[in-house]
Amino acid sequence: MAIASRYAYFTWFTPVRNREIRMMATFRSSFVWAILSAAAFAAPGEIDAFRDQPAASILSSATIWGPADIYIGWPTIAKTREGELLAVFSGDRDAHVCPWGKTQLVRSRDNGATWTAPETINNTPLDDRDAGILQTRAGTLVVSWFTSLAFETNDLYRRHREKLSTETVNQWFGSWIRRSEDNGKTWGEYIRVETTAPHGPIELSDGRLLYVGCTTAKTPEERAGVLESRDDGRTWTRIASIAQAEGDDPSQCHEPHVVETAGGGLVAMARYHGEGEFANHLRQAFSNDGGTTWTRFAPTPIWGYPPHLIRLTNGWLLVTYGRRKDPFGERACISKDGGKTWDVQNEVVLSQAPGGDLGYPASAQLDDDSILTVYYEVLETGQKPPLRYTHWTLK
Repeated sequence: MAIASRYAYFTWFTPVRNREIRMMATFRSSFVWAILSAAAFAAPGEIDAFRDQPAASILSSATIWGPADIYIGWPTIAKTREGELLAVFSGDRDAHVCPWGKTQLVRSRDNGATWTAPETINNTPLDDRDAGILQTRAGTLVVSWFTSLAFETNDLYRRHREKLSTETVNQWFGSWIRRSEDNGKTWGEYIRVETTAPHGPIELSDGRLLYVGCTTAKTPEERAGVLESRDDGRTWTRIASIAQAEGDDPSQCHEPHVVETAGGGLVAMARYHGEGEFANHLRQAFSNDGGTTWTRFAPTPIWGYPPHLIRLTNGWLLVTYGRRKDPFGERACISKDGGKTWDVQNEVVLSQAPGGDLGYPASAQLDDDSILTVYYEVLETGQKPPLRYTHWTLK
């Protein structure tokens, strides 16, 4: 790893980053990383402390991509029909909040053993954050993300913000989707949508795409919006809203995701802060009519955020989420009854971390029924977080 630390991490730094210089440096580090990725920073004994658990076994845990001076955040993973793993994330960053975020993509054709260097999908004038991805039955890749101006209050980036015209901000500020019909070789137009969520939309068994996300709404009850697309992600229509739990503050509900159960129902979960006994517990709502009507969100016994949901081949539901309190790390929980109950007593520990700069785990089930979960996570205090994965299996 001495080679990796000396060369794969090489880049220039200035307080206000020159994007062209940074791109040249990242190209060099990407080339070296592609050669070294098979090693993937898997430290011997790193996961021994929690390798064997009552409900799961941890097979391996490693870094996919993470030069030392680059901050990586908010990934999602998808497994294509061809068996390729695609992980998207916000990359080439200085920090958790900065203007330089880009939507980037890495690929694995060997179930996560090795990964390509990042490909950049989006690089708007604003901060491109929170990337989601899926492959539709038509073979189309659909990537979602949102842009942010949160960096404008940071003195480091004030000059950059001053250079952005009102026209530029109005053009690029918002939530977005792009499509690729050639497996990511080229990407289509920028499609503006009214809602956003870290892991983006899903495809339902009837062929529709469903996007449960949060939006700046006219009323609090409309904050959690449900969009559908009937044309492979080209256009989107709002079909419903999900009301908050009784007594919950709508402004504290964030970052939902949704899954279709084996019986055709829908389960949506969301991050929630606020006060009270169930602060920071995931919220959950149900739909039995394809997303047209929903129950109110209600608290679950699961502490963590935000959720990513998939249905496993045996029909169980899997939710993964970050734990930003001691003991820090990534977690997973199983429901065997379509989300009615969750086995919190056998919560799976996917990783251990020194602090709370982590999370947004997302999972894909492999052909052998094992699970590969990607996330971002600081490995040592003071470092920037890389893109990581844990490969594991249920018992």
